[in-house]
Amino acid sequence: MTELARLKFYATQPHPCSYLPEEQATTLFLDPSQPMDAEVYAELSEMGFRRSGDHLYRPHCQHCTACVAARIPAAQFRPNRQQRRIFKRNQDVQVRPVRPAFSEEYYALYARYIEQRHADGDMYPPSREQFSTFLVRDLPFSRFYEFRLNGRLLALAVTDALPNGLSAVYTFYDPSEERRSLGRFAILWQIAEAARLGLHAVYLGYWIKNCRKMNYKTQYRPIELLVNQRWITLT
Repeated sequence: MTELARLKFYATQPHPCSYLPEEQATTLFLDPSQPMDAEVYAELSEMGFRRSGDHLYRPHCQHCTACVAARIPAAQFRPNRQQRRIFKRNQDVQVRPVRPAFSEEYYALYARYIEQRHADGDMYPPSREQFSTFLVRDLPFSRFYEFRLNGRLLALAVTDALPNGLSAVYTFYDPSEERRSLGRFAILWQIAEAARLGLHAVYLGYWIKNCRKMNYKTQYRPIELLVNQRWITLT
């Protein structure tokens, strides 16, 4: 076990919340001088931390506890009828892991996704610098999972492979392929991959009860939520 008590953390000043517009958010960051180590990362993920670019962070808001870390225990996951259909619908998709790197193919798909699906978010407008800083980090545990159909890139899942599970950092996909439900398929595939690798869970980031865009996360059951620093299971 890493001696987490020796690690240094820094809190930001309050800033507008990305998820709940009426709230002010504070974020706790691991000291960026600390090497990005998979063991440290795994232990901090058990405490609700996530990765963005080169930083590990978690919400640290004084008056709000709406952001709840969520993970899917891979071995216990049971897809519902709709999820089984999504998996079957995408049986023709090939998935392969590659090292994180910038390519115009990746960026073109990312830009289309942000412009068509998240034009109201804080990642709009997309830029190559933003894409690289956020997602293209050549870390030893980071993977790009390419989802391709006859060579055409349909989706890219940015995922961290840790000792305790797969951390789903971000996924973007072709917005014209709505029928395939590629975002959901990418999660289902990562759950299956975590089970195949014998890893405990897929970490999905934060779930917020009053944020409509987060509702999809609780469709995967059982789901574990970090409440009062304890993981509780919802079936």
